[in-house]
Order: sequence, then C-alpha cells, then structure tokens
Amino acid sequence: MKKILFALLFLATSLMAELTQVWATPEFADKNIKIIDIRTPAEWKETGIVKGSYTITFFDERGNFNVKNFLTQLNMAVKKDEQFALICRVGSRTGMVSEFLSEKLGYKVINLKGGIMKMIHDGYKTVPYKQ
Repeated sequence: MKKILFALLFLATSLMAELTQVWATPEFADKNIKIIDIRTPAEWKETGIVKGSYTITFFDERGNFNVKNFLTQLNMAVKKDEQFALICRVGSRTGMVSEFLSEKLGYKVINLKGGIMKMIHDGYKTVPYKQ
C-alpha cells in the first residue's frame, strides 16, 4: 500500500512539473517572463545581464552549490506556480538546474538554451551588472 501511495504521489508531482526548452534570443527578453540568471557575479560583471533579470547564483566559482540558499532567493523572486526562465553562460548549468527544479520540485521552468552568449551573439545588448 505504501508503494502504491508513493507511486501516485510521485506521478502527481511529475505531472505538475513543467519544463520548457527554448533558445535564448533577444526577442525572449521582451516577453513578460521573469528571467533568473544563475551565473556567478564575475560572469555578470564580464558580460552584463538581461535587463530586469534576477541574479541568483546557483553554482559558485568552484562548482559548489547551496540548494537551500538558492531556493530561498528564488522563492522571493517567483511564485511556485509561476512560469519563469533560467539563463546561464551557454545553457549547461541551466539544463541541470531546470530539470531539478521542474522534475523534483514542481516549478514551471523555461531553460534558455545557448545562454547569454547566444543572446549576445544574436545582437542582444546587455545592461551592466550592479551589486
């Protein structure tokens, strides 16, 4: 009985999860969807950020992470049932983090494939990062 209940709970959680994969484009920045930039402060300073994005580091410079701290900051920026996008440098980190957030925690995540570098390559003009 416990196994059946666990399976049903897992299935229900999986069905509520929503992960969308789209290319990071300058046009996406014009949509009314919150963008969470999970890069490091050094990266934000190097390239700038998407105007209006939320800067919340997931992995530090050494590749370490603190899920509890990240989720605390994320939950101040978005509601659990609100769709939002994740961006990093080229899309590798957001690929992992967006799967975790959507499949394990039930967030509605858009993974911006290609990251900020693709957006810049496509002509997007970032704004300077201010601490």
